Amino acid sequence: MIRRLFLVLLYCLPGWVGAQINTDRVMAIARNALFFEDYVLSIQYLNQVISAKPYLYEPYFFRGIAKINLEDFQGAEEDCTKAIDRNPFVPGCYQVRGYARIRQQNVDGAIEDYTKAIEFDPENSALWNNLALCRMEKKDYEGAKKDIDKLIALAPRESNAYLMRADVAIRQKDTLRAEQDIDKAIEVDAYNSTVWSARGTLRLQQQRYQDAESDLNQAIHLAAKNADNYINRALARYHQNNLRGAMSDYDLALQVDPNNFIGHYNRGLLRAYVGDDNRAIEDFNFVLEQNPDDMMATFNRGLLLDKTGDLRGAIKDYTTVIGQYPNFMTGYYYRAAARRKIGDNRGAEADELVLLRNQLDRYNNQGKKKQETSDDDKTRKKSDKNMENYGKIVVADSDDNAPRYKNEYRGRVQDKNVHIEYQPMYALTYYEKEDGMRRTIHYYKYIDELNHDPLFSKPLLITNHEAPLTQEQADDHFKWIDDHTVESAKDDKTMAKLRFLRGLDFYLVQDFENAINDYTTSIMADGTFMPAYFDRAIARYKQLEYQKAESRMDNERVQAPQTAMPTSPAPTTVTIAVKNADYELVKNDLDQVIKLAPDFAYAYYNRANLFAMLGDYHAAIVDYNKVLELDANFADAYYNRGLTYIYLGNNKQGIADLSKAGELGIFSAYNVIKRFSTQRN
Repeated sequence: MIRRLFLVLLYCLPGWVGAQINTDRVMAIARNALFFEDYVLSIQYLNQVISAKPYLYEPYFFRGIAKINLEDFQGAEEDCTKAIDRNPFVPGCYQVRGYARIRQQNVDGAIEDYTKAIEFDPENSALWNNLALCRMEKKDYEGAKKDIDKLIALAPRESNAYLMRADVAIRQKDTLRAEQDIDKAIEVDAYNSTVWSARGTLRLQQQRYQDAESDLNQAIHLAAKNADNYINRALARYHQNNLRGAMSDYDLALQVDPNNFIGHYNRGLLRAYVGDDNRAIEDFNFVLEQNPDDMMATFNRGLLLDKTGDLRGAIKDYTTVIGQYPNFMTGYYYRAAARRKIGDNRGAEADELVLLRNQLDRYNNQGKKKQETSDDDKTRKKSDKNMENYGKIVVADSDDNAPRYKNEYRGRVQDKNVHIEYQPMYALTYYEKEDGMRRTIHYYKYIDELNHDPLFSKPLLITNHEAPLTQEQADDHFKWIDDHTVESAKDDKTMAKLRFLRGLDFYLVQDFENAINDYTTSIMADGTFMPAYFDRAIARYKQLEYQKAESRMDNERVQAPQTAMPTSPAPTTVTIAVKNADYELVKNDLDQVIKLAPDFAYAYYNRANLFAMLGDYHAAIVDYNKVLELDANFADAYYNRGLTYIYLGNNKQGIADLSKAGELGIFSAYNVIKRFSTQRN
């Protein structure tokens, strides 16, 4: 036991083990894990810092962010409160706590937090965005409008701000102003599908169905995977008596969202209208599987079963509806007819007696007044319970009649901007995110041989969809670090593989510095061990990407407007300026992998990504070409080469590659194609 402890202390780098932890280093690793979305692991490191230095605000703040992403909103609020207790002058703490409070329906508390944060950072557009949304939630529309006006002054190219102001205008019944704001949103960002969808929805409410269809066509062109756009376009087509077109849209909506209630219900009605009774029954069966208490779907299914000859099934559905709505005379009428058809004359006479009494009551004005319905209104709200509307098309409930748009609170302050980006680099690791759309198994003979080596107790995977660690997995790798340390001290013959394995453990717990050191030791022990070069390249790349992101955040802090209040203290980690020359070590490692394994396509792919990131697009294309020479079905290479061609101005070739990538399973390629197809050479 004493020897084991000695070896651990000897072989692990300073700051890793010991009662006196290097909090700056552990804090840096924690933020690194947070940046790469490994939230459970980040919390573990932050707990160590809090235990060693409970008076620091930063570990509580970043632990709050991690908990936000794990949807522990109460825990996030508590951590941000502790951070504020230790340093009340950091606007980010109020911002994250405000978001956590919103998710707990504490809107008043969120308003208080965002107002306080704006005192320290009045030029932060995200704060004004969230404050406006909170005021809208409280129905303080004038206050919300003032906040949105401020947001637009700060970010005049932010299309969502105009949509928010349009939402406020509609809530105040000013549709003219709403349309003006949506038009402005389209002017500033015509490639945003949400702005077209919002105007299409507004025009639906204005009964401008042809214009609505045109706008929704554009929204679908830009975002083909949005079921709501198809549902809304179906409604526009239905109002223009284009039933086949509407059914086609419901089909498309259900391909995107197979469980969409409105899609199934309305498609069932339209199928019934055109005589496709059996498939209409399938739709209503689906609706009733999801919601057995939907009486309108039950009655519609009963009518269809009646038409297709299943009279007993129809009678059962009619009886279910009548049990819930005993004054629904239409139900008695159809049940009486069905009972006569199966020879149940006594039951039919009983139903007919109910109908006769109802007629007499109406004649004598003794019965309840029938709820009025409009023959001209072809739709009903989803929440409508008036059984007389069973044959009407369903539309979504909207208390404010506002157009739908992406109305997001901004709370995850480390989130990256959404933009077109390359498919990520590959790594040798143990864990991969599941992807229901793509089932590609990446194989290389030498890696398969390593997986049969007794030293490799867990098989290596070649993947560019790395999964964050669970708590149990993180605990395992911390233990394996110790185990591999002891084993490498015993046997020099297996040093290269054991140090590689320990390096991979460090890599998985986001400690890139120790990982790189172990990969280097592995290479020194065996200069032909290709996996160590490959994973050292990805570890170096990720370390540089994190440092670059940190530099950007620090520059933003430096350039932020100064206020009379004290600013947040400097971060505990040392910021390193990252230059293109720093990536040369990454390239050197990939060069060595290619030298040792010239048929290993993933090394060419990673090097191509590196060239593209550095702006050397021609060199990137050469490497992507090599990847596809080695593997003609390498979807990620087609996707990235397509983007590279587009960046070089060759849209035609780029779209051809993106089309191939979509064919091979990267369906996001189709959205990119639509954005650039109007700019073909």
